[in-house]
Amino acid sequence: MVKVGHISSSTLQSVLIRKLRTAGTLCGCFFFVISLNFIYTRYFSKVPLSNWATNNDELKELFDADITLNYGARTDVTTISSWKAPIMWEGMFDPNVYDRMHIHFGSNVAVTVFAVGRYLDVYLLNFLNSAERYFMVGLPVKYYVFTDTPEKVPKVALGHKRSMKVLKVDRYDRWQDISMMRMQTISEIIESEIRYSFRYVYCFDVDQVFKGRFGSEALGDSVAMIHSQFYRYPKYRYTFDKNPQSKAFMKVGDLYYHAAVFGGSWENVKNLTDTCYENIMVDKIRNVEALWHDESHLNRFFFDNKPTKLLSPEYCWNEIFPDQDIRVPRLVWAPKYYDTLRT
Repeated sequence: MVKVGHISSSTLQSVLIRKLRTAGTLCGCFFFVISLNFIYTRYFSKVPLSNWATNNDELKELFDADITLNYGARTDVTTISSWKAPIMWEGMFDPNVYDRMHIHFGSNVAVTVFAVGRYLDVYLLNFLNSAERYFMVGLPVKYYVFTDTPEKVPKVALGHKRSMKVLKVDRYDRWQDISMMRMQTISEIIESEIRYSFRYVYCFDVDQVFKGRFGSEALGDSVAMIHSQFYRYPKYRYTFDKNPQSKAFMKVGDLYYHAAVFGGSWENVKNLTDTCYENIMVDKIRNVEALWHDESHLNRFFFDNKPTKLLSPEYCWNEIFPDQDIRVPRLVWAPKYYDTLRT
């Protein structure tokens, strides 16, 4: 087998042309050469192949780092879903492989976070400062901060290719409405801006703090967060919405997902937020409210549209729980002050 890392574009073309001519497929050869030229120019010519791939295995890793996952590295936890989506745990992956792939392909990430009312005062600064230390280090990131008081957003020292945009949103009387209506706001900013500049979108609750690497291994087409409270529970204890009148209604489900963290390609995140918002509005017309508001609708969405990557509770951990499975707490719940912050 030819080692791609030691062969030029012109040599690849000549070899393929000879083989295709032998098969009598000159027309196919012509179009294949055009495709090869595009691939070589788009992906290979910018960086010498010897810098990052010296054999076929390394070439495969560059295009899809998920093939390097070691599902057997963690026998104490479930590492793959029933539909074959990886569940990301420490020990399963080499972070350098993911970083090389995403840096080479120019991956970038838009982050949405809502800091409304006193949530801005209590949580936003710690969220942003810790994100700068641990979230997608080495990749371009832009924070979209939604708040009712833009003038109070703190100044944060941002790293290279990191930026922030503050957008004003209305403050609803009920925190439940703030939580649910963010789906519409996220969809709108994706449509108006993010889709033109960013490949990936991550959506976070603000009352969290990064404490360990939350890196490029967490990127994927459709990413869901397994709720730290339920990942060891039997399915009958999952708190799905059981009201048949709600669009979030579920009799059963695969896993219970946490709405504090979700992400994916901008196309998939927009589909998620559009679907959840539409279903929330149908519920409002019916005078129905899902048990856990936008989280119930998110769980229904991921049941109908299976995520392609799952994040283990390492990526959103509640430190009051026993942590025998958690080797690296990457994002943790900040202290909650519901009695004072939600009034």
